[in-house]
Amino acid sequence: MPGRLTGKSVIVTDQNAYSGPGIVDLFREEGAEVHATTRPIPSREAAEEFVAEVGRVDILIANHAVPFEPAPAVTGTDDEMQRIMEGVFYPMHRMIRAVLPQMLERGRGKIVITGSASALRGREGGVALYAAARGAQISYMHNLALEVAPQINVNATAQTYVDNPTYFPAEYQQTQDFRDRLAEAPAKRLASMRECAQTVLFLAGPESDFFYGQVVPFAGGWTV
Repeated sequence: MPGRLTGKSVIVTDQNAYSGPGIVDLFREEGAEVHATTRPIPSREAAEEFVAEVGRVDILIANHAVPFEPAPAVTGTDDEMQRIMEGVFYPMHRMIRAVLPQMLERGRGKIVITGSASALRGREGGVALYAAARGAQISYMHNLALEVAPQINVNATAQTYVDNPTYFPAEYQQTQDFRDRLAEAPAKRLASMRECAQTVLFLAGPESDFFYGQVVPFAGGWTV
């Protein structure tokens, strides 16, 4: 039986980070031709080169992540701010800009940004710079979605409490800090990467054809 994404060409960025592994596995199961990459996207030219290598792109999963050490805003440096923006915001824009011309020409396409619930709800612990970069993703998405509708569907997830190698690695899950954070989530557990990927699949597949500029919280109730 054909999958939801049979015949679709999909780019997944940062394939080994954040939600990447689960998305790649599930999308391939659903019949997609997945072009997963770990390459950095430091410039417009780098993004355009990669898209040219892939050719047709029906779906872009802008999955970008950057590890960081929580720190109070008063000690946050310009270098750290730039590093985080270079990790999650700038490469997202570069990749989107690179795929948009062909999607607009065809009058069809899906773009899904794997964002963070940190953009929807504040929390203590020194995450202001990180949350700001994630918030920039969401603001960008809202405006882009209106710019390219109705031809292209642009939406995002806002996730946290997902078992992933970037923000909830196995060693962190053994700490008291992790147990304290988990207590704040109504679900009282981490979601599996596959559970998260299923939400991304919804936004990438035909069931979301009426969705434009939406943020789907995937956070075990934490954003309520």
